[in-house]
Amino acid sequence: MSGPERIAPGVSVVVPVLGRVPSTERMLASLRAAAERCPEPVEIILIDDSGPTDAARHREHCDRHGARYLRGPRHVGAKRNLGVRHASHDLLLFTDSDCRATPDLLRIHVAAIRDAPETAGLAGPTIVEVSPTRVFRIMRRSHLLHADLERPALGGPLEWATTSNLLVRKDAFEQVGGFVERSLLVAGGEDVDLGVRLTRAGLKLRSQPDALVVHDRLSSDTLHTIWRRLYGYGRSEQWLIVVHPDRRAPRWNPVVAVGASGAVALAAAPSTGGLSFALVPATAAIAIGLRASARHEAGSGLRGAANAVACAILECSFDIGAAVASFQLRRPGLLFAGFRPAPEGGPDA
Repeated sequence: MSGPERIAPGVSVVVPVLGRVPSTERMLASLRAAAERCPEPVEIILIDDSGPTDAARHREHCDRHGARYLRGPRHVGAKRNLGVRHASHDLLLFTDSDCRATPDLLRIHVAAIRDAPETAGLAGPTIVEVSPTRVFRIMRRSHLLHADLERPALGGPLEWATTSNLLVRKDAFEQVGGFVERSLLVAGGEDVDLGVRLTRAGLKLRSQPDALVVHDRLSSDTLHTIWRRLYGYGRSEQWLIVVHPDRRAPRWNPVVAVGASGAVALAAAPSTGGLSFALVPATAAIAIGLRASARHEAGSGLRGAANAVACAILECSFDIGAAVASFQLRRPGLLFAGFRPAPEGGPDA
């Protein structure tokens, strides 16, 4: 991957987009405000593959907010790589079109990384807007949805971080070859893969808890969006295991377990007079009950217990995605496998 011959100090913000016109304009406006507080030059690069109508509006909004507009490919990793190739500065900030920068985001990131020359990248927390919907209240207890976004709030070293709020030195990014441009999904898993390759190369990623990005609540407050996100996460995890087989670890998949119990019940039906089919709901109840017990909040009463069960059921979309991907990848051995996020001991402190 090659960049401009002269790299000037400053921040190049790279934002891939498809559709999402209103939220993208909010992101551009927030970045422009954050750039005014940054002590170094800032450029904003939007890489878009929307249809003609949305593309025209994105161009208009880029002109309004002083951003650069590029037409790009479909894959989100390829979009970000294209943005990097056009970047003028030595620092890259990756964020998403359904996020908003807080006013001091760029200032805090830049000050922190300039004071830490040994650090290749910094990640700040991404805080999801609170939604009044019951679905959001149910799923706030799910570690599958928001834990990775919020993990940088804990501080310390990281192995990887989401590209909703990730600052990386351009030379480090290019050293490991940037983002993958071919994967199982158009978007999903490429941020984990980049982080693993950076840390494996001996480059350090650290948390910057005060550099905040706000994530639009619309991706977390309906059954459809929850299902789509978790299903995609499950599929991308299986792809990550294939790419990084050393991170494979045993993982209980309740959906696969229920399916296996159904196969056993079917085989035993002739000799049991059909009584064996009781195994299927029993297996499902045990699987959901075990997961719900881990999601239940002490003192929350019957409503809390019901919410924990609902959360456990919705999380099965992750398991379905993982099972589907196992067959898409022609790796049925992955049906009871998961991605181990970090080697024992975690990334180097």
